[in-house]
Amino acid sequence: QVQLVESGGGLVQPGGSLRLSCAASGSIFSLLTMGWYRQAPGKQRELVATFTSGSTTNYADSVKGRFSISRDNAKNTVYLQMNSLKPEDTAVYYCKGSYGLGYPDYWGQGTQVTVSS
Repeated sequence: QVQLVESGGGLVQPGGSLRLSCAASGSIFSLLTMGWYRQAPGKQRELVATFTSGSTTNYADSVKGRFSISRDNAKNTVYLQMNSLKPEDTAVYYCKGSYGLGYPDYWGQGTQVTVSS
């Protein structure tokens, strides 16, 4: 069973930075396609950033140039570096892992990010 645990959320002022981490266990991490999603109050969960294949990445238009996804297979961890944060980035951030088509998606419990002065 794949388990994903996010950390690194918190309260930050507009323009600030945070780095989220998602640690995986119970998996062959290098085979997992990993991504970050977020859900703001009253809104649907949306894609933030993901690896599509290999090291290829995809970002939501709203975060391009500000956020960066990376992974360390030796540490079974995926990261989301968030810079120039805006109040509209406030949400619960989730990481997701999948072995691919036909396999289930695995989700972490989420970590709260609040951008406010």
